[in-house]
Amino acid sequence: MTTVTEQYLSKIITHLQSLQAEETEAVRRAARLVADHVKQDRIVYTYGPGGHSNLGAQEIFFRAGGLMHISAMLDEGTLISGGALRSMAMERTPGYGLIVMDDYGLGEGDLLILINAYGINSAVIDAALEAKRRGVTVIAVTSVRHAQATPAEHPARHPSKRNLYELADVVLDCKVEVGDAVVDIEGLEQRVAAMSTFANSFLLNALVAETVDLLVREGVTPPIWMSGNATGGDESNARFIDRFKGRIKKL
Repeated sequence: MTTVTEQYLSKIITHLQSLQAEETEAVRRAARLVADHVKQDRIVYTYGPGGHSNLGAQEIFFRAGGLMHISAMLDEGTLISGGALRSMAMERTPGYGLIVMDDYGLGEGDLLILINAYGINSAVIDAALEAKRRGVTVIAVTSVRHAQATPAEHPARHPSKRNLYELADVVLDCKVEVGDAVVDIEGLEQRVAAMSTFANSFLLNALVAETVDLLVREGVTPPIWMSGNATGGDESNARFIDRFKGRIKKL
C-alpha cells in the first residue's frame, strides 16, 4: 500500500520532471536576460507579492550558490510574519504593488522576476503593470493553468481581471494545479501537501544555474554567494560585500 509520503514524493518528482521537459527553453530565454544584466553589473530584482510567494523571492537571494546580483523585494506588507490574514488582505489591495515598486525605485531597463503561482492578485498584477509602464522587463514564475481556471469574479483577482502570465516578457510556467495541494487522504475531501514552493524553487534555481553556465561559457565569472557556514565562506563573500552594499536594499 502506498503511503501518503510516497504519494507526495511521486507527485513532486513527476511535477518537477514535467517542468524540466517543458520549461527548459523558457528558463534559458530568461537566463539570457539575467546574464546580460549581470554582464553589465546591474541588479536583478525578485518580488513575490503574496504569502508563500515571498519564499520564491527569498529562495535565490543571499543564497549559497546564488548570484550576488539578486535583490529580493521583501516588503513587510505581504510577509506572513506580519500576520497571515493581513498578508492575504494586503495582496488583494489594489495599488499596494505600486507602493512597493516606488519604494525600490525600479526604472527603465531594469529586470524584475515576479513570482506568484496563482498570478491573479492585485499586488502582483499592479507590480507587473507598473513594471511595463516604467520600461522594466518582467520574468514571471506563475501557473498558467491556475490563472486560466480562476473565475473572473474571484475575490482574489485584480480589478482588471488580468493574469500575470499575460503581462510578462518571459513566462516560467510552474504548472501548479488549482488549489495547490496534491495529496489525497482517504476519507478526506480536501487535499493536503502543497506543490507551489517546490515548483517555484526548481524553476528559480534552474534559472540561476542556466545563467551562471551561460556566463562562464562566455568568459565571465559572476560573483556567487558561498555558505557562511562552510569553511572559508565568510572570507569568500567578504571580497564582494562592498560592491553590493547600498545597491541591494535588504543586504
